Amino acid sequence: MFLMALLVHVTCYVTYRYMSQKYDYLCGPEQNTHSIDFTRFRIRDMESGTVLSPGNRQTACHRVKFTVGDASINNFRMIERHYFRGQLLKSFDFKFGFCIPSSKNTCEHLYEFPPLSEETSTTKKQVHDMMLHPYETQSDSFYFVDNKLVMHNKADYSYNGGP
Repeated sequence: MFLMALLVHVTCYVTYRYMSQKYDYLCGPEQNTHSIDFTRFRIRDMESGTVLSPGNRQTACHRVKFTVGDASINNFRMIERHYFRGQLLKSFDFKFGFCIPSSKNTCEHLYEFPPLSEETSTTKKQVHDMMLHPYETQSDSFYFVDNKLVMHNKADYSYNGGP
């Protein structure tokens, strides 16, 4: 259901007000008029190359590969919001900028995680709870072209080593 998108013009700034995962998708596939297709992504530790789980490193690299359709894209941006049990954990804002038509693109962004040793016991408990409760950690990924929502993806995460 895409009712919310009909009631509110969803911009980059609107998504920053979301404090929990959206129940519905805020746009349909028909709004991806630029034929953007993410073909691969990976989050890894910059020093070891290890794929990350919560709290095990400070600096991470978010690498994505995507293709673009027949038209160029200006101001391509992704805002990713991560939640656990309905509470906002972290928000990331990745700016891809200009993409040429009919292109295959790879982009890496670096970002920081606070080390667990500097976090409070409450945060350590939350990380432990995330591992005990797979798939209750969730995210919304909002993709914008010129501040217009063109894609909305959702994900659920398991940090317990399970499938």
